[in-house]
Amino acid sequence: MEKSRSEHILELAKELLDDIELSRLSAESLLLKASRLARWVGSDEIKYWIKLEMQGYNSSNEISLKYMGITGRWTDKSEGKGYWGPLAQHEAALEAENIKLRAMTTPDTSGDWAFRVMQMHEQQLITTSNYIAKLSGIRSRVLAQLHSFVSEIYYEKEFDNLSESIFEKYKRDVDTLISVHCGNVLEQIPSVMSRLADGDPESISQALTTTRRIIDSFADSIFPPTEETINIGGNEVTLGANKHQNRINAFIHQKIESKSRKIKIRQNLSNLYDRVSTGVHNDVSAEEARALFLNTYLLLGEILHIGGQKS
Repeated sequence: MEKSRSEHILELAKELLDDIELSRLSAESLLLKASRLARWVGSDEIKYWIKLEMQGYNSSNEISLKYMGITGRWTDKSEGKGYWGPLAQHEAALEAENIKLRAMTTPDTSGDWAFRVMQMHEQQLITTSNYIAKLSGIRSRVLAQLHSFVSEIYYEKEFDNLSESIFEKYKRDVDTLISVHCGNVLEQIPSVMSRLADGDPESISQALTTTRRIIDSFADSIFPPTEETINIGGNEVTLGANKHQNRINAFIHQKIESKSRKIKIRQNLSNLYDRVSTGVHNDVSAEEARALFLNTYLLLGEILHIGGQKS
């Protein structure tokens, strides 16, 4: 089965995190891989920063100057002095300096020049060690920035996938329940989705009208009209053909023992029904209309899930 774009991004981010944390790749290879991830999901700033790390910094761009500081490259900012080269260059220099340091041995000398020779040797050790420390610091800061960027993408995608998985499972359950208990409601959903996708005022109004009809059809399916009344909270509630909310509330009243949950569902139902009804005649944005429909769908699912249960 072909992977989705989201799955590719998640897989690449996971590989990159492992590459960074396990030191599996060179700096250049890490940046090339991170560049691919940034092209998919990175901001313009991140994409440009990675380019700087691959090609070298400059003094003419604000982002370049910003990341000179973030990655610890300045030696004298006031005079514009610093390590402007790409990360791969610094990594190569770091490796060379480490080899050089390991090769340094204490001079075997004596006589009048012994003290001066030892001074020169110690100074060389200090200079090399300081250079190594500076280059190591730059490398560590760059990797920390990369890790922060990649981990943010990874956990965001993980959360998205988890959310999609949870919602898809819930949607399948709700679709099954709606199909069993009130199939005519399920048939109206594609019409709403199509009109919401259009996004123009007339389509939004029609979508809200259909959403209200979905609620009405739902009420007819789970609690058909009757001439009887029901006592809810000390009030006699009529259950006639035009009392759709009353009949849904009667169903909830019969199926749920928890008072707080009854109140929550009733309030949500009332707010939704009022908004989809008034929204037919008033301006409602496409975003709000989609939220109203989604909330309606979730509410119907919640009501059907408690059908036949005591909670």
